[in-house]
Amino acid sequence: MTIDSSTARAQDNHSDRPDPVLIPLTRTQAARLVRLGLTAAARLGLQLTYEGGAALVPVEPTADSPILGLSNLARVVSTQEEDRWPAMVEEHFVQVLHQLRMGPPQPPTDPERELIQRLVPRHALPAEWTADRVDFLPGLISVPATADDGVVTMFLDPSDLGLTWSAAERYGLANLRRLTDHVEYVDHDDIRIALVTGTIFAASRALVLDTVLRESLRLEIPPYGVLAAVPARDVLLIHVIRDLSVIPALGRMLNLAARCYSHSPGPLAPDVHLVTPTLTWHPATTPSPDNTPLRLSPHLDALTKTLALNEPPPTARSR
Repeated sequence: MTIDSSTARAQDNHSDRPDPVLIPLTRTQAARLVRLGLTAAARLGLQLTYEGGAALVPVEPTADSPILGLSNLARVVSTQEEDRWPAMVEEHFVQVLHQLRMGPPQPPTDPERELIQRLVPRHALPAEWTADRVDFLPGLISVPATADDGVVTMFLDPSDLGLTWSAAERYGLANLRRLTDHVEYVDHDDIRIALVTGTIFAASRALVLDTVLRESLRLEIPPYGVLAAVPARDVLLIHVIRDLSVIPALGRMLNLAARCYSHSPGPLAPDVHLVTPTLTWHPATTPSPDNTPLRLSPHLDALTKTLALNEPPPTARSR
């Protein structure tokens, strides 16, 4: 069969397009991950297939086999050389099956000491279980959870633990405050952004931002507030607002948050927020209806006007 070179190039370009489901892989990489997943599953005695829903599902719908998700695995392998993928995929599935065979996690024996509050996308949970929960940020809710050897279990009905929502949340926030962060700084053109990581609850530490500022960044709450983002479960981004450098800092934060949201396991939200000194969260940007670049939100726009008034006048040039 003869293939015109332009047709071949078109096929190659098509294969290098982003996969619409297994983000951030290309279509070619996604197909390879699926093949590796099916091969590993077969070696582990599972008869699974892929139907395009970011998960390997039983060949027979009535079969007593697990559904193995690929979304977070795609984000993990995307950062590694492809020759490492086979071992990573098999190790991941072995761990998942081990957890499944251990049966459902046991409820905490001491909820007051074990519950930790966690940010979760609302769409990832059954609607009937979260209908009465208010958003902490748009699309994100706060849920009491436990962590055991890296496995997180959420408790959407604290009455099963003999607790009210308010009591479970109080315990969860208190234990969240006790976690220790790892902080790194990204510096660029006098703009400093703190990357708070170190635990699988790093993004959830946004719920106790005053503690993060005081204990991890060694700051009291700044007089102009901060920019903050929770792009993925393992990272919290913070920029302390001091002057009009908040505008280029916002651009840098948007880029970092978008990349983390699209590449890291456990994506939460790509948005950047303005957090006031009273710890009130507001959007930092407002989308334009005609898809033009984002604009400053009313709250951040008002703050920049205040900052402009406080800027020292330019030094007069000597004649």
